[in-house]
Amino acid sequence: MLFGKKKARLAAMIVGGLMACGIFTGCGEQGSSGGNSDEIIVGSNFEMTGNHAQYGTNASNGFKLAIKEANDAGGINGKKIKIVEADAKSEAAESVNAATKLISDDKVKILVGPAVTANVIAESDVAAQNKVSVIAPAATNPDVTVENGEVKPYIFRSCFIDPQQSNVMAEFAAKDLNAKTAVLYLDSSSDYSKSLGKIFKEKFEAAGGQVVMEEAFLAKDQDFKATLTKIQTANADVIFVPAYYEEVGKIVKQARELGITSAILGTDGWDDTKVIDIAGKDALNNTFFCTHYFEGDPNVQKFLEAYKKEYNTDPNVFAALGYDAGKMLIDAVQRGGDDTEKIRESIETIKDLQVGTGKITMDAKTHNPIKGIVVIETKDGVRELKTTIAPEN
Repeated sequence: MLFGKKKARLAAMIVGGLMACGIFTGCGEQGSSGGNSDEIIVGSNFEMTGNHAQYGTNASNGFKLAIKEANDAGGINGKKIKIVEADAKSEAAESVNAATKLISDDKVKILVGPAVTANVIAESDVAAQNKVSVIAPAATNPDVTVENGEVKPYIFRSCFIDPQQSNVMAEFAAKDLNAKTAVLYLDSSSDYSKSLGKIFKEKFEAAGGQVVMEEAFLAKDQDFKATLTKIQTANADVIFVPAYYEEVGKIVKQARELGITSAILGTDGWDDTKVIDIAGKDALNNTFFCTHYFEGDPNVQKFLEAYKKEYNTDPNVFAALGYDAGKMLIDAVQRGGDDTEKIRESIETIKDLQVGTGKITMDAKTHNPIKGIVVIETKDGVRELKTTIAPEN
């Protein structure tokens, strides 16, 4: 999920250059360990402050829960896992600074985070230079793990990618809903939203549908009625809104207040129960979104119950993916030990690993997890499983 790649790359190049000049010291010392020899030191680099703090904080909570469970069960080979945290501060440059500190000063052997695309891309050069693997929980842009057709050897993710989501929802609209016309309503400030909209249009029109209107809003907007009134004139079968729950809740609520009855579709950014609080139960009828898991799946109950017990609230998708990243890290360190290259190889060869949202296998060619996608329908405030799309091998 999220955001601008050029600034991320510039930040990484600047800090990478400084590292090459020796301004940052102590990096890349494989086999060394920081702190107590009875501890395994791992890094957490999430957006704990700034505009994306809500995403980073939730992902961090899920990650910490996975580590706590492992430690409560005895750790790894008798060693407890110690998380060293740094704040990416919702900025690409700060993400690089945080990753540099974790690698050079704290001697971490593996990093989890940040939550958003631009910040992960920014830190990727620093991680690669020091041969430290990164697991990105929620960065769905394909460029996170593959650049110019080549996989980045030390960057992995626990989420599926944007094209998968858009393909699923376009096909669902055309086949399951028999939609012939669609409107795109996108967050023009978000690469996540724009990328999803572009792919949805291509797939939907390839399936015989027609996108009859494209409109935009900005993150943090409050009043959407003027644009929704224009969208209403299109009388489209579906409205595709690939955005995050705060804006989605307001858009759906205001659309229904205007009398728009079309099906409204979305992606994993919708996946937070707060959307029901914002939109209202009735407004969310005839809405559908795809995400990583369904609450009613027996395989995810253990995670859901553990998270609620730990934090006294239900997890959202960022928390779930942070937990998945934590389970991947634990598996990788169990098999890879204290050697960064063996850790990398262990992540790359993950197969049928049980995580919070189900089972995943790592695609060694793309460093994307092979995992299923579910489509959720909301009826009177209750989320119901509409369909499950099996993993693509």
